[in-house]
Amino acid sequence: MTARRSESQRLRDIVALRRVRDRIDRDYAKPLNVEALAREAHVSAGHLSREFRRVYGEAPYSYLMTRRIERAMTLLRRGDLTVTEVCFAVGFSSLGTFSTRFTELVGLPPSSYRRDQAHAAAGVPPCLAKQVSKPVRNREARPQ
Repeated sequence: MTARRSESQRLRDIVALRRVRDRIDRDYAKPLNVEALAREAHVSAGHLSREFRRVYGEAPYSYLMTRRIERAMTLLRRGDLTVTEVCFAVGFSSLGTFSTRFTELVGLPPSSYRRDQAHAAAGVPPCLAKQVSKPVRNREARPQ
């Protein structure tokens, strides 16, 4: 009975984590914080962070930042918005924070990325461009 109960609880936890991840994917541009996401999942912020990292390989906040930067990369490649407009469109409230986080994950500042990538992705289907240009953690960033 204990094994069944723990397996049942584990499955409920995974469902809750999937809902949190889906919410981040859907509402990445809105103000989100781990405490609010944890309340919605009916767990503590610490528990959510630990379990999310265990299941998805990164903390909820890092996952959110990665989603925002991925979307920013797409908007910057399109070239029809300024860096500042992209910053606010993806949910950042500070251009400095956006630029710092972008540089950490991508390896170059957003303005340089926009300049270098605007023409590089021309003719590449968006689904492939996203796959090839996915941001990486700073320790994995390509040297410039």
